[in-house]
Amino acid sequence: MLGRLLPHLSGVVIESIKQTGGVITLRAGCQTLPVRCPGCGMPSWRVHGRYVRRPGDAPVAGRPVVIELVVRRFKCLNDRCPGVTFAEQVAGLTRPHARQTTLLRSMLSSIALTLAGRPGARLAALLGIRIAKDALLDLLRSVPQQPVGAVRFLGVDDFALRKGDSYATILVDLEARRPVDVLPGRDAGPLAAWLRQHPEVEAICRDRAGAYAEGARTGAPQAVQVADAWHLWRNIAEALERTVGSHHGCIRDAFAETVVAAEKTVETPVTTELPVAVAVPFIPPDGTLDVLGRPRRLVARTAERYASVQALLAEGKTLAAIGRALRLDHSTVRRFARAGSLDELLAKATGRLSVLDEHKEYLHARWLDGCHDIRQLHRELGERGFTGSIQCVRRYFRSYKPPRQPDRKQQRVPRPQPRPTPKPRRVVRWIMTNPQYLAPADATELKEIRTICPHLDAAARHVHDFAEMLHHLRGDQLPDWIDRVLADDLPALHSLVSGMRRDFDAVTAGLSTPWSSGQVEGHVTRVKLLKRMGYGRANLDLLRQRVLLSP
Repeated sequence: MLGRLLPHLSGVVIESIKQTGGVITLRAGCQTLPVRCPGCGMPSWRVHGRYVRRPGDAPVAGRPVVIELVVRRFKCLNDRCPGVTFAEQVAGLTRPHARQTTLLRSMLSSIALTLAGRPGARLAALLGIRIAKDALLDLLRSVPQQPVGAVRFLGVDDFALRKGDSYATILVDLEARRPVDVLPGRDAGPLAAWLRQHPEVEAICRDRAGAYAEGARTGAPQAVQVADAWHLWRNIAEALERTVGSHHGCIRDAFAETVVAAEKTVETPVTTELPVAVAVPFIPPDGTLDVLGRPRRLVARTAERYASVQALLAEGKTLAAIGRALRLDHSTVRRFARAGSLDELLAKATGRLSVLDEHKEYLHARWLDGCHDIRQLHRELGERGFTGSIQCVRRYFRSYKPPRQPDRKQQRVPRPQPRPTPKPRRVVRWIMTNPQYLAPADATELKEIRTICPHLDAAARHVHDFAEMLHHLRGDQLPDWIDRVLADDLPALHSLVSGMRRDFDAVTAGLSTPWSSGQVEGHVTRVKLLKRMGYGRANLDLLRQRVLLSP
């Protein structure tokens, strides 16, 4: 019965069981004869001596277990064997110099892989196993790794050990869907060295980083490099955002002209009845104006700095000299110097989203209905899914005042509420979204924007053509798409095309094959979780063990 409950003890004979101080002690011995010498394999019946080993075993009912194992030492009967004597080992129970049984060691290895040092030691203590955190880490480092095997399709990506300071590279077998190695740094050298040891690699899926391209070209010239589709789509989005930012001024001017025309066509109604309450509607704040219609301080400062930097550039000053003269950081001066226009900078400065953006229309309607209680408005927003605090709503209405009761002798006529100009990021999202999933109101505004600005219409057309290539894996259409982009006056997309030409084969493969870095990004997310579970204090060797061995 005991052998069925504890099968790992079936190779020994249990002589006694006792409990002392909460620890269960099993006294056992082995009577198997003969025993083969581990050096030469010669069987031996001659017992040279005995001694007692006390390895720890898996806990029983939450109590630690120690096995007092009487071990026999035999004399080797082979005269040519370099070992004169040897100690017997019980299969599945003991190993040379081990202080834990094989079962307990496997349990501690699983705990160390999942929780590492201090958390693993706390869990082991709750299970009835006494072990220090450093012992768990040493055990984790000693766990043997699985053989890599043949890797035909490889995914490469980087992750941060310390963001902005040190990085590492993860290699994923796309067919087996598991990481096969973790390399220090994100340079071309380590990747090229690893690829030279694996000449069977046929395709390498990577991002647009030049270091990985060089490493793949040097270490595996026979492999096809595949640019990841998600990174290609992200590059398109970044170029489109710069294009929308540079042409956002014409959109803002067109919407402002529409508002002025609407205000001019308003006729003052003639009425003799006095309304119960008349409220003067307030204008939703534009990206460049505050709620009172005054230029925002950020906008005024951006315009002043842009003018100063461009004036000094015209005088032939260097970026370093401009930074010293204006007391600006070098990166700030470079951004102002490389900007194509002021509208591009203003689009980035005013394109930030607020948690109240999707609720502003409802807030305006309720304010005009006469509800000026901030607490009531916050409760209503909470029912609509708003998760912000009441201070956010209070700050938004800080510049507004409740409407006063109009004079009986003079009645104010409400002006039409102007339509706010869509922010650049919203326009980018409209263009990047599949037209089938675009809301009717958004589709109408996007159509109007494309009618107003021919450059944005051309950019939207090129983005949709690229999406069709990406979705239907038509990489053979890339040269024609590049020619159509170059035919239009779109500098941001021209810069994107120049980068694609330098990496033309990989981009074409990314638009023609189903391989992508999707599962590699998933493993990177898992690596970030493992890193945070160790409070970011694990060295690369320990983190590598957890990445490669964790299920």
